[in-house]
Order: sequence, then C-alpha cells, then structure tokens
Amino acid sequence: MTSQYRVNYHLRAHKRDHLVEFIKGMLLTPFVLHAQPQPQQTPALLLDEQHAQEANAQRYAEIFASIEELIDEHRALQVDGIAGYSRLAKLVPSIGTFFTPLPLRQAFGRVNLREHISARKHVPPSFNDIRRILNIAQVMAIAPQLKMVTFDGDMTLYADGQNFEHDNALTDLLVSLLRRRIAVAIVTAAGYGDDAARYEMRLSGLLKGFARAGLRADEVARFFVLGGECNFLFGCSAAYRLEYLDDTQYPASLRSWTDAQVQQLLDVAEAELADCVARMSLDARILRKPRAVGLVPSAQLTREQLDECALSSQIALLKFQGSPKSQPCDVPIPFCAFNGGNDCWVDIGNKLIGVRILQQLLGTEPANTLHVGDQFLSTGNDISTRTACCTCWIINPQETHSLLSELEYVLAKNE
Repeated sequence: MTSQYRVNYHLRAHKRDHLVEFIKGMLLTPFVLHAQPQPQQTPALLLDEQHAQEANAQRYAEIFASIEELIDEHRALQVDGIAGYSRLAKLVPSIGTFFTPLPLRQAFGRVNLREHISARKHVPPSFNDIRRILNIAQVMAIAPQLKMVTFDGDMTLYADGQNFEHDNALTDLLVSLLRRRIAVAIVTAAGYGDDAARYEMRLSGLLKGFARAGLRADEVARFFVLGGECNFLFGCSAAYRLEYLDDTQYPASLRSWTDAQVQQLLDVAEAELADCVARMSLDARILRKPRAVGLVPSAQLTREQLDECALSSQIALLKFQGSPKSQPCDVPIPFCAFNGGNDCWVDIGNKLIGVRILQQLLGTEPANTLHVGDQFLSTGNDISTRTACCTCWIINPQETHSLLSELEYVLAKNE
C-alpha cells in the first residue's frame, strides 16, 4: 500500500518534470525489450549477460545521443526565436531555454560507469538517474565558461532549518571556486532584512572556513548572500564578515514595486493561508514579515497539505493580480509561493530576479551562470531560475558535494 501511494503521488502534475518524463519514456523501450533476467547463472550465460549489459548500455547511449540532437536543434531555433517549432517542443510543449549544449551521451557513460544503470534487470532508468545524468551533462558543458555559481541554502548546502557548520564538507569545494575567480552566491528564501548577524549565524561555519583557508580580500569579494529570494543583498569583507549592500550599491531596477503594492499582495496571501489553516484544520500559525508571509506549523504537516497551501496561494495571487481590485502597476509583482519542506511561504520577488541582480552586478550571462538547488517542481522556489541561467537539480547536501566534486574534476581537466 505504501509503495502504491508513493507512485500515485508522483503522478500528480505538480510533482512531474516533463523533460525527465519524456526521457524516461524513451529509455523504457530498450529496458523492457532487452533487459530480461536469465533463468540461471552458468559461465556461458554469464558471458552472454555481460554482452547483453554492454549492448543495453549502447542502446541507452544512442537514445541520449538522439536527445542531444533534439536539444541542439531546439537551441538553433532559439536563435531565430522559433524554438516552439522544434521537434523537442512538439514532444515536450513545456520545454524552456537551453543556454548551453548538453553532452548527454558522454554524461550517461560517466554515470553508468559508476552506478551501472544498464546492468539493472528489474528497475528501469528512474527519475533520479536521469536527473543526475542531466546534472553531469550541464557541469561538463558549462565548466569551460563558468563565472558564477549560485546556491539554494536549506537542503542544498546544509540540512533543512540547520546552519552551515564548521565541519561541512562543502567548504573546501566552495573555497576552490572562489580561488578560481568564480563568484559564489547563496540565494535563499531566508529573509532577515538587513540583519547581517542573522545570516552570519546561519553561515558561520563557511565564513570561518574562508578564514582558515586564508582567502584574500579579492577572493572573498566574489562571495555574496542574497536573502528573501531577491530582497536583501550582502557582500563579504576582507575580515570575513557580511556587509549589507543597500539598493544604491548595485542594480536594483528589477525590483520596481512599491511598498503599498507589496503589502496589498501580502494581505491576499495571508488571507489565503489563513483559509487553508481553517479549511484543513491545520495546527499552524501565520507569520508576517515585511516582504513575506508564511505558514509555520506547530506539528508536522504532510507534504500534500503544504503543497495545497502553496498551490492555493499561487492561484489566489494570480487571480487577484488579474482583477481590478489590485493597485495598478506596469507589470504584476513577481512572487514565489512554495512548499519549504516543513512550512509554506509566499515571498515578494523570486530567485529569477535574485540571479539576474547578481548577473547585472557581476557582468555574467546565462550561459556562464549555474544555479544549484533542490526545488525545481512547480511548488518549489528554485524553478524560476531556469529562465535566467543553467541549473542543476540536487536533493540533499551530499548530492551537492558530488556535483561540485565533478565540477572540480572537469575544471582541473580543462586547465
């Protein structure tokens, strides 16, 4: 019963990535037709099985090569503004922009060598297999031109609700990026206003790691923290302390809304979250901040309940912004309503704006910017960055470590 429940849950539209599902479907045919279990294990059959695994790996590789071709065609049409007519767009209508090619065949070979996907007889290539192959392909493609890496915080660099501790294995990898003159930024939903001490507390282990490594002033000057999705920017001083940068110190034109408009939107979000609490009898309180409003549970809520709150808030705000009751403005105010894992928040602005602010500040482009996060579904707050830069989808800090280790390997190889 538990297994069936999990499968059915992931069939929900808001829990699916259409490109990954398309690739899964493509890989299912060779798995079903060729990955048949052997009735017994004799030396002759073991040899045949080895040949079968090699043949299956070749079939998977050919499929990934074909998907590469589809992506290359889609990218070529992007230049002319007619990517919607590509074969890939017809097969995956929700497909977005690719800022780099993706060497999927090569990435599959590297992942298969480590995880032996083609040797499996009973479990076909999964969502997570394909997600990791896409990540490796993106790292391979972007490494030679990489200028900035942005990271989500919770469940990307440290455990949910925890801090970046002094023994975090990611410290050395982040230090290595800064020493290679690659900018590093943490773009997080955590919103503490201009209170640098609060962010320093969350990141104390990393800042102490910078000090232990003896990073120079010009190296730590490439480290930034952007809180509240896109609202509160901090740089790092030579003393390894965070310093708040007000709007006059960087391009903030992407945030053109007024406080009155912000509060009006937050009123709508707060009312919708309160309705969710009443409708589902949730043991939770509503917390209002200057540029966010959240539902904070007193007892553990299910992810379905948190998804319901996020989706209800999204729909209510979109309806409101299309109504005559909202204060007139040139464009609707961007917002992010997301399931935070243990809570649900509605933030003014989003990480798309956050990444673009950093790109303007540092002079980087989408093709040399990489965002790493764990929430790329429709109820997450990393998905918007796909419009601004290349992305890698991880699920925990351990995967971030593996990804950055792969990036370090590719960077060193290209030197």
